[in-house]
Amino acid sequence: MSLQPDTASADNPLMMQFFTWDSKHASLSWWKHFEEELPRLAQLGITQVWLPPPNKAAEPNGRGYDAYDLWDLGEFEQKGTVATRWGTRDELLSACSVARSLGVQIIIDAVLNHKLGADRTESFPAVTVDPQNRLKALSGPQTIEGWTAFDFPDRGNKYSSLKWTQAHFSGLDWDQKEQKNGIYRIAGKGHAGWSKYVDSELGNYDYLLGIDIDHRHPDVQADLFAWGSWILKETGAVGFRLDAIKHMDRRFLLEFLRRTRASASQNMFAVSEYWSADLRRIEPYIRAFNGETSFFDVPLHYRFHQASTQGASYDLRMILDDTLVKKYPQSAVTFVDNHDSTVVGQSLQSWVGHNFKLHAYALILLRGPGYPCVFYGDTYPNEEGYSAETASSVTRLLEARKRFAYGPTLDFFQHRNCIGFARQGDAGHEGCVVVLNNSDPGKGKSLAISIRVGKDQANSTYVSFLDSGSSVDIDADGVGSFACLNGAVDVWTKLKSD
Repeated sequence: MSLQPDTASADNPLMMQFFTWDSKHASLSWWKHFEEELPRLAQLGITQVWLPPPNKAAEPNGRGYDAYDLWDLGEFEQKGTVATRWGTRDELLSACSVARSLGVQIIIDAVLNHKLGADRTESFPAVTVDPQNRLKALSGPQTIEGWTAFDFPDRGNKYSSLKWTQAHFSGLDWDQKEQKNGIYRIAGKGHAGWSKYVDSELGNYDYLLGIDIDHRHPDVQADLFAWGSWILKETGAVGFRLDAIKHMDRRFLLEFLRRTRASASQNMFAVSEYWSADLRRIEPYIRAFNGETSFFDVPLHYRFHQASTQGASYDLRMILDDTLVKKYPQSAVTFVDNHDSTVVGQSLQSWVGHNFKLHAYALILLRGPGYPCVFYGDTYPNEEGYSAETASSVTRLLEARKRFAYGPTLDFFQHRNCIGFARQGDAGHEGCVVVLNNSDPGKGKSLAISIRVGKDQANSTYVSFLDSGSSVDIDADGVGSFACLNGAVDVWTKLKSD
């Protein structure tokens, strides 16, 4: 099966993550804001939108990653609110309907690893484990009190009748009885310990946060399989972004994908978050999922981050080495930044500096391999590192993608501080040339590299699409010398004759 989205009617399919970690709108709910922006997104060439988790959170302003009730989309008075942080169920469904009418697909952020915000505590045996090696017990079974009972008092049995208890979980990090933090593996009858089919980091990475779901429990499986099919039907979404897959039982996830895909009314797309800069750690998951999901190219993101911090000392010829987009292009969803990398002080903080952000976007938007995802925080005003200049330039690159970025890609990675590539175009598009320069803007003016655009372009002229005022003459062999200002990016397209 293809790991790329089913957007055959669209030129150059493109995803946008339509939120940041602290997203709020001054006067509208987030779903209303999204609905109002949909015509502009469609005009920019956005064909798929990754929305934040739509489920009821543990707190009124929770982002949904603190998942309380997956079946409550902002419909019930739970956790002190009817609406989620993002809005009401009706507002979500209205926005999704408008999206479909404009040909924009919806991707649901599925938070299936854990729950938070239980309605009451329960007492049960548990074993304290070493946080640095979850396979090492620090105690024998002892009775603790945990927030593990989820009754959903206002929703009742609507949509789902499952009431979650300690039987449905494998671990937690708080003992209410002793008022003590730790990592506790739930023991006792019916519990089989941590899943073996998770990442091996910290010995066993089944536990991440909150109340850890045991995906081997038949009631859990039935409920989550049903939810997957229901949420796609309810919203008209075409697939999922799967949160934190390294912490979940791989066998469950495979079955979740297969069942929801089989029940979907159209081809279902899935992209998974396995957060690691090391491609070698992701590769076993690529093999294990065997085409059921694509993956975010986190190694490429870290390449971008390193390039932005190292400046001119970074060798651009290495920018794609050991990345998904280079080795597994059909599995790669490429991105520059997201809601995790831009949160100051958090463990995943790794944002790409504005000195290299346009370079990074040029690489994911204008080269052929990979499926790019644009970040809301780089295109809309926000208080999390926004630059109006960067946003304007990214918008120009989106236009270039829509108009010119077609056909095979030829790379010309010739100079440590200056690389380029050519898109050869197709029957309906001219193609383009892109050059990136990461030299110190204060040292010299520009660097030039030779790029072969093809003999069919011999004796033509290319002009700057980004309005740098430059032009390039192509010689009789179809080669041009393309110069780019230090620290800059430029895009050239063929000058059309009158």
